[in-house]
Amino acid sequence: MEEVVVLIVGAGPSGLAVSNCLSHLSIPNIVLEREDCSASLWRKRSYDRLTLHLAKEFSSLPCMPHASSSSTFMPRKCFIEYIDSYISKFGIEPIYSRSVESGLYVENEKKWRVEARNTLTQEKEVYVAQFLVVATGENSKGFIPELPGLDGFKGKIIHSSEYKSGKDYENKNVLVVGCGNSGMEISYDLSNFGAHTSIVIRNPFHVLTREMVYIGMLLCKYVPMTIADSVVTFLGKLWYGDLTSFGIHRPAKGPFHLKLASGKTPVIDIGTIKKIESGDIKVLPKIVRINGNNVVFENSVVKRFDEIIFATGYKSTANYWLKDYKYIMNKDGMPKRPYPHHWKGENGIYCVGFSKQGLAGITRDSVAIANDIDEVLHGMEGKIKVT
Repeated sequence: MEEVVVLIVGAGPSGLAVSNCLSHLSIPNIVLEREDCSASLWRKRSYDRLTLHLAKEFSSLPCMPHASSSSTFMPRKCFIEYIDSYISKFGIEPIYSRSVESGLYVENEKKWRVEARNTLTQEKEVYVAQFLVVATGENSKGFIPELPGLDGFKGKIIHSSEYKSGKDYENKNVLVVGCGNSGMEISYDLSNFGAHTSIVIRNPFHVLTREMVYIGMLLCKYVPMTIADSVVTFLGKLWYGDLTSFGIHRPAKGPFHLKLASGKTPVIDIGTIKKIESGDIKVLPKIVRINGNNVVFENSVVKRFDEIIFATGYKSTANYWLKDYKYIMNKDGMPKRPYPHHWKGENGIYCVGFSKQGLAGITRDSVAIANDIDEVLHGMEGKIKVT
């Protein structure tokens, strides 16, 4: 059994950021990670062409801005190098290959008891902490929806977290389900490698360029969000025109209000729209059922596919191990309190990486958590010490 002031579960950007903030305040902490590396989502479950959708000034972790020489929109490889530098610079030492199996609040001791399995030796380890930080994030496990006949599909089915590159898909009929950034970028990549690509688009979304989003985020610093939304929506309409004939509809709410209200991000176009307009990528409506390799769509169109890639998002796995989740999470493993008060629960439990606000949200939450714990320990209310 090991006792610690703060136990952090997860060594992605969220867990690393909290650990660093706590260490800056000289608060002892331990980070447990089930994988054999940090930031496993970026290292193991991201496609090769992935690039940060936001400019680097909105995508750094606490106490370490990106280098001036780095790309404005950083590719995956560069961001992983940034994470490695972050760990090295601040001396963060996650304990890897530790699969947390249970987290319980021990009422009479006023502490959290966490049991983890060392996946290398299969030995059980027990940690007792005054504070527990859930840093497993929103994107723990790929989500594939239940569809009639999906079990009988004769081709290959993968989640977007397993996709790397379109080089193995040449001349194959591939269906991408999901029209968020991952789905649109994977469709583009597949088409570039010669796959016969189709994408299911069901919901309205904003289509913008990276530069439009950058302009909007800069505006949000100085003017009301409604003005930033109006400007960016106007630019989107001016650049892309009316896309309804291609099955793409704009939401009624502006992109920044929509992000704040629902966590739904605009699609950052990297060339996918031109391929849709040219017919290189086919847009299809909702799936009704699957019969063998044939997929039946809402408009009664039937098409045959060799493979299906589900870019349908992720689910939180916090409730799989957090037995006393009621102190901070709802039944879906997401914060029960609304943003911006989502990060703090009862009895010394916190969560980070659940704000749907990207890396900027992680930074804000990490600073807030570290300062709150410091206040509990030392009683220095209202003094911001971590930036």
